Amino acid sequence: MTDTLASPPGSARSRDPLAFLTAEIEELKAKGLFRRLRVVQSEQRSRCVIDGREVITLSSNNYLGLNTHPKLREAAIDAVRRFGAGSGAVRTIAGTMSLHEELERRLAEFKGTEAVLTFQSGFTANTGVIPILAPEGAVIVSDALNHASIIDGIRLTKAERRVFPHADMEGLRTALAEVRGAPGGAERTVLVITDGVFSMDGDIARLPEIVEAAEAAEAIVLVDDAHASGVLGRNGRGSIDHFGLHGRVHVQVGTLSKAIGVLGGYVAGPLVLRQMLEHRARPFLFSTSHPPAVAAACLAAIDVLESEPELIERLWQNTRYFKAGLAALGFDIGASETPITPVIAGSGALAMQLSDRLFEEGVFAQGIGFPTVPDDRSRVRTIVTAEHSREELATCLAAFEKVGRELALI
Repeated sequence: MTDTLASPPGSARSRDPLAFLTAEIEELKAKGLFRRLRVVQSEQRSRCVIDGREVITLSSNNYLGLNTHPKLREAAIDAVRRFGAGSGAVRTIAGTMSLHEELERRLAEFKGTEAVLTFQSGFTANTGVIPILAPEGAVIVSDALNHASIIDGIRLTKAERRVFPHADMEGLRTALAEVRGAPGGAERTVLVITDGVFSMDGDIARLPEIVEAAEAAEAIVLVDDAHASGVLGRNGRGSIDHFGLHGRVHVQVGTLSKAIGVLGGYVAGPLVLRQMLEHRARPFLFSTSHPPAVAAACLAAIDVLESEPELIERLWQNTRYFKAGLAALGFDIGASETPITPVIAGSGALAMQLSDRLFEEGVFAQGIGFPTVPDDRSRVRTIVTAEHSREELATCLAAFEKVGRELALI
């Protein structure tokens, strides 16, 4: 029998349909932007082994060092012994375990909201909740530098989108006034979205002004507190607590993967929102729930936040020291107000070169370029943690000074 699918050599059928991917990779290499994944071969601590070399890491989201905290380790191991390695199903079938419900109750108490629903990640929390809050006919008003998960969550809606310049309160008020002033605008659902702490620049949202503008326009407010939870507010309760805005922010999205030190995300808000998410949020409906060890470790992390506030104080002491040191050397660190401190290099190629040279000097600080940030604002993003010693941070500053002078950044 003749193979009817076969094509002679050189025919159109023999052309590689994925050739465009190779071309794009070659373009990245030509621009000096191609990166391979660095491999961590030890615990994720202030010093760890990456690609076979011990380095001081400034690229972990492990703000408080909780991922190796003894209480989290013990809770995770105990949960595996009691409940097994996995949950076995999605939440809406047979995957809701007592640990999940307990975690959501504790998170709601911690964040000062009526209810919480957990998701597989902070990313899926945003892509799950935004379409629920912005049905067809709604308007979403979003900060220009909001996280990619917010942008993708907005793309999943049929709502009208308006983007205001980053932290521009007049731009926000103008957008809201235009929406409400347009024909039929008074009846439309309006959703204002902002990060609490912006992940690439480390600045804090002007939440009091955002809330006031939203209240005047009768708009819903959603704050993504991924980089604020565990960092700002009493015992790390986040940006809403930091500004004393409890009861005035309708929805908080958070992560369990950064300062909490484990994995996952959550949406905190009114009970009616949780109930709707249970029925309509696609990431929740179609993903297996967290393994017992994850939920138990997150519960232990909340205990640590409430009982060991000295971790957050040490984080901020290290932040102030390191930020002041970079500024004194003459680096451009933007408008950072938090442990996230960008070192602006300019071009993407220069940022990657800075990152690679720092690694050679024993400091791991990842380079970040377009499309995550504008190409002319490419950077090495640094994050200090509570685990860093003053000696380690001084070593990092010495490496930045040496490499910064080599590359004419200072």
